[in-house]
Amino acid sequence: MNKKITLIPGDGIGPDIIEQAVSVLDALAQKYNHRFEYTSVLAGGAAIDAQGVPLPQASLDACLASDAVLLGAVGGPKWDNIPGIRPEQALLGLRSGMKVFANLRPALIFKQLKNACPLKDEITEGGLDILIVRELTGGIYFGERGRSGNEAWDTEKYSAAEIERIVRLGFKAAEKRQKRLCLVDKANILESSRLWREVAERIKTDYPSVELSYLYVDNAAMQLVRNPRQFDVIVTSNMFGDILSDEASQITGSIGMLASASLGDGTGPGLYEPIHGSAPDIAGKDLANPLATILSCALMMRYSFNAETEACAIERAVERVLDDGWRTADIAGSDAASLKAAGKLVGTKAMGKRVVEALKNI
Repeated sequence: MNKKITLIPGDGIGPDIIEQAVSVLDALAQKYNHRFEYTSVLAGGAAIDAQGVPLPQASLDACLASDAVLLGAVGGPKWDNIPGIRPEQALLGLRSGMKVFANLRPALIFKQLKNACPLKDEITEGGLDILIVRELTGGIYFGERGRSGNEAWDTEKYSAAEIERIVRLGFKAAEKRQKRLCLVDKANILESSRLWREVAERIKTDYPSVELSYLYVDNAAMQLVRNPRQFDVIVTSNMFGDILSDEASQITGSIGMLASASLGDGTGPGLYEPIHGSAPDIAGKDLANPLATILSCALMMRYSFNAETEACAIERAVERVLDDGWRTADIAGSDAASLKAAGKLVGTKAMGKRVVEALKNI
C-alpha cells in the first residue's frame, strides 16, 4: 500500500518520539513492501513561535490531504502567558477541522510492567484492558460560553445524532472485545445525559451480542480504582471522557506506554498520538519513552489502513523488547539501578532501535 502520513512533531519531546516512530514505520514499510510518504507540519507552541497561531491553515490542509496524522505533543510553560492563545488550541482545531469525533484510548497493563500499577495485586489480578471511547467534538468544550461581570458559563449541548454515532462506535468496539459496553453519564442531574441514555436504549437492539450498562460518572470514577476489571468498553461524553481516560491511564502505572486514536466517519484521516504530555524538561535529551507513539502507529495501521497484520507486528515487537528487559527511565521503576548496571536502561533512540530490530525479526 502507498499512504500519505502527516507528521506533527509539535513541542517538547514531540520531535524526539516522532523520529523514532518514523523509524519503525520505515522498517514496517520495508518488511511488508509498503510506501509511506511523510509531510511534517507545525502546530502548538512551535506554530505560535513561527507564525503566531497554534494551528496554521496550511497545517490543517496538509492533515486533511493525508491518509493519517501522527502527532507528538503540544504545549509547555513557555507559552502559558500569551493573551488569548494557547498551544492546546491546536488540538481542538485539529479535532474539529478533521471531524474526528471519537477518541479511542486503550488503558492496559503490560504484563512486563505490572509492578508499576499503583493498585493492589488482587484488584488487577489477570490484567487490565479497558477501552474508553470519548466523544471529542461536542459537549461543554464546544458549547456556548461567556462571561458577564462576576458570572461565567459553559454550556453542555448534544444532539441525538452526535450521541448516536459515538455510542454506535462503542457498541462496535465492544463486539470485537468482551461484548460489554458501559455508558457513563450523570443522568440523575443532567438533561443531556438523559438524552444519551434514550439514544443508547433505542439503538441497543442493533447489537444483541453486547451487554449494555450505565454508571453515573462519580460512581464510575470510584469503580475504576475499586474494581477496574468490571469494565470492557466505556463510552461517554467529551468532558467525562477527558477525566476518566486520564484516571484509567494512571492506574496502569505506565502512562508512557499508552496510545490513542481519534477517528471520524471513515471518509477522512484519523489522528494518532500518545496520551502523555510534551515534557519540555527532558526535550532533546534522549530520555523520552517513544513506545506510546510507536504503539499509536499500530492503531494507525489497524483503524486507518485496515492492516491488522502490520498492527500486530508493531505490538509484538514492543512486547518482545519489554520481554527482553529493555526500559526507559519512566518505566524502570525501582529496578532502575540494576537495569542501568546491566546496560538495559536506555534512551529514546536506543529504545526505538530495539523495536526496529525486533520488528525485522518477527
